[in-house]
Amino acid sequence: MKKHIVRTEAAPSSPLFSQGLRVGSTIFVSGMAGIDAATKQLAGTTIQEQTRQALRNCKAIVEAGGGTLTDVVQVIVLLANPADFAGMNEEYAKVFATDPPTRAVTKLGVELPNVLVSIMMTAQLA
Repeated sequence: MKKHIVRTEAAPSSPLFSQGLRVGSTIFVSGMAGIDAATKQLAGTTIQEQTRQALRNCKAIVEAGGGTLTDVVQVIVLLANPADFAGMNEEYAKVFATDPPTRAVTKLGVELPNVLVSIMMTAQLA
């Protein structure tokens, strides 16, 4: 199957990675930090603000690939500080309130200045 690059102005981008890829009916979303695409700045200093923005970024990429959040089957959350788990969960539960996808949460392996969270998603279209 051919891979198609998924791009949107509604999420941060970099020449070093694709925001997302669609292969057949599967959309893979790169790890998204809580950076506002319009300002190119972190959405705030709290785990809640950054998680909220990271989820918005992922949603925008899934939608640009032709899906919705209900198509998301797996989420990987990387936290700079494991103590932020509860705060991340507050925002995550608002987005995936019912029938949540599978999820893994682990520690972010690199130190990025002031970045508290990075979120990756995989969506499977019907």
